[in-house]
Amino acid sequence: MAVFSKSQVPQFSVDVYQNEFLPEGGREVNAIVTVTSTGGGTTRGVQLTSASTTPDAIPGPSSGAAVVIMVDCSGSMDYPPTKMRNARNATAAAIDTLRDGVEFAVVAGTHRATEVYPGDGRLAVADADSRAAAKDSLRRLSASGGTAIGTWLRLTDTLLATANSAIRHGILLTDGRNEHETPEELQKALRAATGRFTCDARGVGTDWEVKEVTGIASALLGTADIVADPTHLAEDFTGMMEKAMGKGIADVALRLWTPVGVEIKFVKQVAPTVEDLTPRRTQAGPRAGDYPTGSWGDESRDYHVCVEVPQASIGQEMLAARASLIIPSVDGSAPQVLSQGLIRAVWTDDMAASTSINPQVAHYTGQAELAQVIQQGLDARKSGHIDDATAKLGRAVQLAAASGNEDTAKLLSKVVDVVDVATGTVRLKAKVADADEMTLETRSTKTVRVKK
Repeated sequence: MAVFSKSQVPQFSVDVYQNEFLPEGGREVNAIVTVTSTGGGTTRGVQLTSASTTPDAIPGPSSGAAVVIMVDCSGSMDYPPTKMRNARNATAAAIDTLRDGVEFAVVAGTHRATEVYPGDGRLAVADADSRAAAKDSLRRLSASGGTAIGTWLRLTDTLLATANSAIRHGILLTDGRNEHETPEELQKALRAATGRFTCDARGVGTDWEVKEVTGIASALLGTADIVADPTHLAEDFTGMMEKAMGKGIADVALRLWTPVGVEIKFVKQVAPTVEDLTPRRTQAGPRAGDYPTGSWGDESRDYHVCVEVPQASIGQEMLAARASLIIPSVDGSAPQVLSQGLIRAVWTDDMAASTSINPQVAHYTGQAELAQVIQQGLDARKSGHIDDATAKLGRAVQLAAASGNEDTAKLLSKVVDVVDVATGTVRLKAKVADADEMTLETRSTKTVRVKK
């Protein structure tokens, strides 16, 4: 693995936002941990902050990135035929976006997975010749057969395992439901791929299953979205590939250390999307656990950490948790610490101080509830439970307005008629386009940052 000096690589910072004051007997501590990576772009490796132990050089990936594009080639991609043509064009656009030196491959997915390019069980290295050859090979993409996404993921994992790069990423496109393997087979493939590569998933058209596509992206720490109109695929694929090319470091984890007597209630990513990381914890020594965050470029993400501390008397204070951004070691040595922040607890008899809710915590608590009630409301609507659906989606309208989430508010307005925003009074629309309902469901976890 290559080594890069500190001047070449991105810098990470950790900021903690919380109200550390608790009333006598108070035990729950909430904090928003904001992680920001800057200065990376297309460089490789890690810059340590002043709060970190600073070695002379940090290991980094050698070729920048490795990417496998999985294209659905099942029979339904031929209805209409323009769908397959747009998929080819989108894949070609993504290939054109590859930087020189990036390792890549193209996989055709049906009820089995087939290497389209380079086709010899390995990854190609991007340059002018390989990009031209890869685009030429796309003529072999044709629609036939069924859909077994687990086989696509397994082949992608096999190909990416040969990569020289630490940043390993998949792009998956499907237009239908995963009907030619069991849900258990797909879940087994996802478990095998977890931690080995990240994956962005896209559903094209309106005949695919939202929970399947979002579940794939969630398990593999990627993004999910709908491309209702196939003519927009090229733009979407180009954007995904550009973001993949901007990643500067892989396998970063949020490590939480807690003192004796402190328990972690949950850890959630809350921006740019809501993602519960609590069940993904891996033990990292006494009273410490790692939560995966995937690959990073120039970006900022927010995490909601909730811990339960022992009861204490007025005037006492303690360190409730230490949040560190790390690169876990693979050889048993100490991890690389990129930056860290402290979560505190202070017991006070000042009622105003102890009852004040930190603005970031309040905002993201509302955003997490917004994602939840949208899912519950849409599920209730599909099940014919009109009153429950109306109440849940009305609450969603209220939360979206309160938090300034204008994009979600616009999506909700295509599913309900808003009578009163402040009270969350709505009526379900009699007719809703499939694309509008699926877009709301797919993007329900997208959040906005706190208003300044």
